[in-house]
Amino acid sequence: MKTKLFLASLLLCGAAFAGELEDANALFAKKDYAGALKIYTKLANAGNPEAQQALGQMYWYGEAGQVDEPKAEALFKKAAAKGNKVAIASLELMDQRLKRRKEIDYWIKGYDGEDLKSGEYRCVTPRIPAMSKVNADIDRIGAAVQAWQDCYNKYVTKLNAAMPLTQRIPADIAKLMNKEETEKSTAYLKQLQENLSEEAKVSSKLVLADFAAWRSATEAYVEEHNKMVKSAKKDSHWADKKIQ
Repeated sequence: MKTKLFLASLLLCGAAFAGELEDANALFAKKDYAGALKIYTKLANAGNPEAQQALGQMYWYGEAGQVDEPKAEALFKKAAAKGNKVAIASLELMDQRLKRRKEIDYWIKGYDGEDLKSGEYRCVTPRIPAMSKVNADIDRIGAAVQAWQDCYNKYVTKLNAAMPLTQRIPADIAKLMNKEETEKSTAYLKQLQENLSEEAKVSSKLVLADFAAWRSATEAYVEEHNKMVKSAKKDSHWADKKIQ
């Protein structure tokens, strides 16, 4: 008789846990993390593997107030020991994080966007003199600036298509990041994006300013030179007439 009563009490306890777990899940879905945390913690301390796994996820993603990876891992291990598949997968994810730590950090503080401006997108700034006096030099400078302009336009198009830079993070790496790392990576890449855009604008302004100054000086020289040539021809013409 005592055994039957004991079994009945276990069933009632399990039913109570199930009801509270559903309540916690509902609160979590509504983003009432404080309410969900309270119930998950109670059930996890009582040994419920689903609650341990859910609570571990809250510590993992920072929904428990802050990211606490050691606490999350401890909860996952407790739930995994009882066969919780999600907790087992979470521990495997943590193991992958250790193995690929350098790759994760690369997208948080190491990526510099050099791949965006390499090869055909590496636009060499043309060397523009203060002024050109011969046609060959004028043609050479004009062609160099046009080549730079074409390259610059392609680079800007590629840069715009790459924004936001967070889309360049490989999916398997993004999956390994926790909430805090994702936020840091997003902030870092946003700043890098702004730096690359500003760098391109400044470079363009400098080249175009130098080109405008060169063209103005060259045109002024050509105009003056042509006047001198015209004047010289006129003087020569009158000189020839006097001789005749």
